[in-house]
Amino acid sequence: MIPHYKKILFAIDLSAGAPVVLRNAVSIARAYQAEVEILHVLPEVDQSVVNYVSMVMGGDTLARHELAHKDTVIDEIRGQLKTFAEQELADHPEDLARIQRIEVQHGPPAATILKEASRFGADLLIIGSHGREKIEYAILGSVAKRVMLHAQVPVLLVPLGK
Repeated sequence: MIPHYKKILFAIDLSAGAPVVLRNAVSIARAYQAEVEILHVLPEVDQSVVNYVSMVMGGDTLARHELAHKDTVIDEIRGQLKTFAEQELADHPEDLARIQRIEVQHGPPAATILKEASRFGADLLIIGSHGREKIEYAILGSVAKRVMLHAQVPVLLVPLGK
């Protein structure tokens, strides 16, 4: 059976190549009359950094600071993503209307993308790929690679260039 995409999850990392990935997501959404969700994942901070900052600031101070600013940061990023989409699609308001949700979540990027794809009911994931050298993949791994290996739906990787 030929696939028909109805819900597309576009995972964005706020890099300079994001407009290219958005244009691909919108093009496919247009062709299939699909909905798009834009997702940005705030990665977890390394525990050693948290421990150090906690030691300098004091654990209670750090906890209060995190709670006070978590929602503010998420709202600011969501606003930046909305502005980004509006600017990129200014000449195509019908395509801007395809964007159903803009989500900002906190957690391990690949796992969070896969969890949100399931929650949204996405039948296609679109993600940018930085095209790092092979040695970097072997040592560091890659969000795109992890998403591809564990996704239950097709994944479109859009090269962002070097």
